[in-house]
Amino acid sequence: MIHPHTYIHPNAKLATNVKVDPFTVIHHNVEVGEGTWIGSNVTIMEGARIGKNCRIFPGAVISAIPQDLKFAGENSLVEVGNNTTIREFVTINRGTKERGKTTVGDNCLIQAYSHIAHDCSVGNNCIITNNTQMAGHVAMGDWSILGGMCAVHQFVKIGAHSYVGGGSLVGKDVPPYIKAARQPLSYAGVNSIGLKRRGFTIDKINHILDIYRTIYNKGLNTSQAVEILEEEFQATDERDEIVTFIRESGRGIIKRYTKNSVDDDIVD
Repeated sequence: MIHPHTYIHPNAKLATNVKVDPFTVIHHNVEVGEGTWIGSNVTIMEGARIGKNCRIFPGAVISAIPQDLKFAGENSLVEVGNNTTIREFVTINRGTKERGKTTVGDNCLIQAYSHIAHDCSVGNNCIITNNTQMAGHVAMGDWSILGGMCAVHQFVKIGAHSYVGGGSLVGKDVPPYIKAARQPLSYAGVNSIGLKRRGFTIDKINHILDIYRTIYNKGLNTSQAVEILEEEFQATDERDEIVTFIRESGRGIIKRYTKNSVDDDIVD
């Protein structure tokens, strides 16, 4: 199932039923799992680990060296999970010594022309929509979605089950379970439709709504809101996940939109 017009380095490890279309190049120190299809004109470079039943469309470049001036040629990886689709002209750079790898989970859809930079971590069941650009060290939680043409600042964290609207400049952390939109990027409600689709009960969704009303609707600063959540709210997985996310946020979380918002903190 390997077209004669492909080049595969002798040291690359491909499962027996991998299909590779013409004019694709696979470098050494690459592993590809069973059932994966690799289209024409794909380049898979040193350090790639591709899972089972993936689909990689023409023009994609996986595991090129980082676009990081501190990179000194150290060994590092790109790890892609099972059942993930990588569309046309996607680029995924391998890690640096700081994390050692860039990871994309299972069942993800990475749409055309998107870029995932060094040391990023993309969870399972994520969608990265066309032309989205992720800088280094970004972390996306499971089931999160980035709309088309988003630009994500380095070290940003995007919480599980969150949705970020297309065209957004993501300079602050986006907490779990919410929608984020407008400019500057702001809290736009709980992602209730997405949560219903994933089997969350109405009671759980309302519990999450109450948490975010406390954080965003009561005029409290973030520290005050977290104290109230810990003291007055029932301990649940969702509450604990939200509180932990906020406490561990390095860039601070997005705010609620106000008419006079000024985007004065995107640039470090």
